[in-house]
Amino acid sequence: MTRNLTAADLKATFDAFNRHDIDAVMTHFAPDCVFYTIGGDDAHGTRIQGSEAIARAFVTVWTNMPDVQWADHEHFLSADGTRGVSQWTFRATQPDGSRIEAQGVDLFRIRDGQIVEKQALRKQRAPIPAPHPEVLDAK
Repeated sequence: MTRNLTAADLKATFDAFNRHDIDAVMTHFAPDCVFYTIGGDDAHGTRIQGSEAIARAFVTVWTNMPDVQWADHEHFLSADGTRGVSQWTFRATQPDGSRIEAQGVDLFRIRDGQIVEKQALRKQRAPIPAPHPEVLDAK
């Protein structure tokens, strides 16, 4: 019997995102899952197929923005367990020192207790400029 994915499972996944623990993040992703990123050349962003490719994409985000967090996350599932929503605030420092802080959601399709599709959507907001060096020197 297949176990249903729960809101607690989605919470555990986002807690793992915030710890940058790729093994724990990928626990509930199906091997053939699809991830649609927030940006890319297509209307749906960039399509990444398969759990190994998706894991590499997540690790790349952590590498490029080591302080990245999905803060204040909340999680909901449809009554039949085939759809899920995670709501969060994305916070990170980009390599150029500017900061991103924007709210977003992930929309999930779930089959047999595993995530088979993750669609990431985030508010469009200009990065917060990095502090000027003289401001940092004053501290």
